[in-house]
Amino acid sequence: KCIEEMKREARPIKIDRRLTGANIIDEPLQQVIQFSLRDYVQYWYYTLSDDESFLLEIRQALQYALVQFSARSKETDWQPYFTTRLVDDFGTHLRVFRKAQQRIAEKGDQMKDQAEELVDTFFEVEVEMEKEVCRDLVCTSPKDEEGFLRDLCEVLLYILLPPGDFQNKIMRYFVREILSRGILLPLINQLSDPDYINQYVIWMIRDSNCNYEAFMNIIKLSDNIGELEAVKDKASEELQYLRSLDTAGDDINTIKNQINSLLYVIKVCDSRIQRLQSGKEIDTVKLAANFGKLCTVPLDHILVDNVALQFFMDYMQQTGGQAHLFFWMTVEGYRVTAQQQLEVLQSRQKDGKHQTNQTKGLLRAAAFGVYEQYLSEKASPRVNIDDNLVAKLAETLNHEDPTPEIFDDIQRKVYELMLRDERFYPSFKQNVLYVRMLAELDMLKDPSFRGSDDGEGESFNGSPTGSISLSLDDLSNVPSDETVQLHAYISDTGVCNDHGKTYALYAITVHRRNANSEEMWKTYRRYSDFHDFHMRITEQFENLANILKLPGKKTFNNMDREFLEKRKKDLNAYLQLLLNPEMMKASPALAHYVYDFLENKAYSKGKGDFARKMDTFVNPLRNSMRNVSNAVKSIPDSL
Repeated sequence: KCIEEMKREARPIKIDRRLTGANIIDEPLQQVIQFSLRDYVQYWYYTLSDDESFLLEIRQALQYALVQFSARSKETDWQPYFTTRLVDDFGTHLRVFRKAQQRIAEKGDQMKDQAEELVDTFFEVEVEMEKEVCRDLVCTSPKDEEGFLRDLCEVLLYILLPPGDFQNKIMRYFVREILSRGILLPLINQLSDPDYINQYVIWMIRDSNCNYEAFMNIIKLSDNIGELEAVKDKASEELQYLRSLDTAGDDINTIKNQINSLLYVIKVCDSRIQRLQSGKEIDTVKLAANFGKLCTVPLDHILVDNVALQFFMDYMQQTGGQAHLFFWMTVEGYRVTAQQQLEVLQSRQKDGKHQTNQTKGLLRAAAFGVYEQYLSEKASPRVNIDDNLVAKLAETLNHEDPTPEIFDDIQRKVYELMLRDERFYPSFKQNVLYVRMLAELDMLKDPSFRGSDDGEGESFNGSPTGSISLSLDDLSNVPSDETVQLHAYISDTGVCNDHGKTYALYAITVHRRNANSEEMWKTYRRYSDFHDFHMRITEQFENLANILKLPGKKTFNNMDREFLEKRKKDLNAYLQLLLNPEMMKASPALAHYVYDFLENKAYSKGKGDFARKMDTFVNPLRNSMRNVSNAVKSIPDSL
């Protein structure tokens, strides 16, 4: 009977290929399993036996683990993990690293180049900030790192493997070693390799245009002299190449513009290096002692500026108030997400598609997540706020559909608490972190530079946009006395097409002269840039509204050469009146806005969009009514 059984043909084995329930994922995973078995098992197993049952058992164990992993992944709420916990962990790591660098700098120059000292200091700061957590052994000892990964894999195998396979010690240890030493450890080593990180960043941005404003902000905020010198050397190399080109015609204007941009980059690098070498960035606290009353940055400006927010976040963690700040930030993110989801829902309903319950379910889950994380009795740390408001919110969550504004009342109370409570914003303004924030924003001024005669501090209200955008590096070049002359005129105009959108572009030639030097550059502005700039200065300097008149907008035929030439002439007249010395004398602070507008860089529009948008809607109708009537007459009767 045994011989007859062995002579029979083996029956084909049927394999259930379903893993996650999505065919687009299951098929690639099945291929990975097949190739893994072929390359790592079959090549030696077939020399021992032709029996397929062993291979089938391995395949079934792998598929069972993948099915378990898929099922548990579907049960996990990934949104708070990726939007809150992962971001917080990454931010905490950067804050610990920054504090370790500061502590090394305070110990003296002889410690700066010692990597071991930085590592030890990093983990000391980590213990101070996270109290009961220190990862020094896991991160610095290869033996402890491997032991930690083995323990982690044991937990994963317990969760994912069938009970019978997990109880098999030989199999469990074998698989554990493969996962820890063959997969996780090489993966961690690769992800933490500086060269790999740099190459990956280069790969991600190679097809993207670098944002000019972001690039210049990085240079202005960098505290690494080596990096600044590298940027300066690269810019000088590119500058030398451009000057060696033999160009003529239209290309020469493009080359000149690129040369001016590179010269500006080199100038900013030199200025930043000089500031760092002079010690202003390191000894900011001692420097601040000479200033008297420091510049005041409002809390609402801090909360929307990335650099300022980082310092305020560090301070709130020191005082134990981080839950209030994180709650405020989480609610801001929830409001934006909820508004977007509801807009999508409304558009789908208009198209006849019904996904109302699913969208509302997602919003309800997100709202409950915010409540559980910051306001419930289980929250740790918990936002301490009026219990009646919390109870009212809980009642609303249980009986009504969540709205984007559901947390607004509590968020407003939390903002008032951070603003008024002596532990938070008032004390932050007296803290060393506040001084360092001002230095990082280039708002920490020398007493001899733009200081008030009476010694009083300067309250910061920013530009009319309400953004922290004017730095010392920008303002130090602004003409502040009568020996500096600034002239500008529109030398050319053209029509550009960007992603199907057509607009006019005006080339402005700017001359700046003083007793010792003369500079000239070109910058490019759209009519909307002029309009936004006009809105800014007339909001800030009300007397200018009756003096400066910007040419009106036109809705139709606004790309005609004749019209563009007329607008060019009108804008030139506007510029000449604006740059009139008497105008500058009447409003000394106007010079800073004018220079920022004429700087050879991308113009940053303001946040005062409502008035600008209303003017955008109303003025074209008023100024182009005759053109509208002509356009209506030309419409075919059939329409």
